[in-house]
Amino acid sequence: MNQTELKNLLDKVEDVALKARQLVLREREKLDAQQIDEKGNQNLVTKVDKMSEELLVSELSKLLPNSDFIAEEGTAGHSGGSDHLWIIDPIDGTTNFVHGLPVYSISIALQEKGETVIALVYHISNDELFTAYKGGGTYRNHRKVNVSSAQKLKNSLIATGFPYDPEGHLPKFMELYSELLYSTRGLRRLGSAAIDMAYVACGYFDAFYEMGLKPWDIAAGALLIEEAGGKVSTFTGEENFLHAGRLACSNGSVHDELITTIKPYIGTV
Repeated sequence: MNQTELKNLLDKVEDVALKARQLVLREREKLDAQQIDEKGNQNLVTKVDKMSEELLVSELSKLLPNSDFIAEEGTAGHSGGSDHLWIIDPIDGTTNFVHGLPVYSISIALQEKGETVIALVYHISNDELFTAYKGGGTYRNHRKVNVSSAQKLKNSLIATGFPYDPEGHLPKFMELYSELLYSTRGLRRLGSAAIDMAYVACGYFDAFYEMGLKPWDIAAGALLIEEAGGKVSTFTGEENFLHAGRLACSNGSVHDELITTIKPYIGTV
C-alpha cells in the first residue's frame, strides 16, 4: 500500500479502536473482580480481554478481508497465507485493568509482507491515541510527536517492566534495575509495555527495556518509536526484535549506552 492508502486505512483502524475502547470502559464499570481466570503465573485475563479481541478481529477483518491475525487471546489464527497480518493486544496492562488502575491500552499493528506499516496504541483511560504509518511520522491525538533530545543515560528517564516468567531471571534483572536506578534520572514501571513505548515515541520517556515480551506487546509501539525518530532492538542491538522477547528502545541518542549497560547481564537474564 502507498502512503495515501495507509493513511486512509489508519483512519478506519482508529474508528475500530474507539469502539473497542468504549467496550472496555463500559465493561470495566461493571466488572466483578471475581470473574478472573489465571493464565500462567501473575498473568490475569478477564472476559473483557476476550470481548475486546473478538470485536477487534471482527472489525479489522472487514477492513482487510482474508488477513491473518496474531492475537493474545487466540481469537483468530495465523495461516501464513495472507500478505496482511494484524498483531493485536485487546488490553495491554490487564492486571492494572483488573485492579482499577487506569493504565492500560489497546495495541494494533498491521504488517504487510512482513513489514509493520500501521501502528496504533490507545491509552484507554487517558484518551491518548498514538498512531503511525510507515513513512508518515508518529502522532499523539493527531498532533505529530518526536522522541526526546536526551543525549546521555544519566539525564534519561527510563521505563521498564518486571519479567513474569518463573525461570529464575528476576534476580539478575533486578541487579540491572539497581544499576540503572543509580545511573539515570529514574526508572518507572507503568505495567503496559505498549504505553511505555508510546511514551518513548512522544518523548515522555527517553528509553524502555523489558524481557518476556510477546509480538502483540511491542509490534505497534516499535513503529511508533521508529517513525518518531527513535531506535528499537534486542538487548544485544539486533533489529530482529519482534519474536526475541527482549527489547530495548530509546530516542536513539542513548541507545548504544543503554545496550552497553544491559549487555553484562545478558548471560543469565
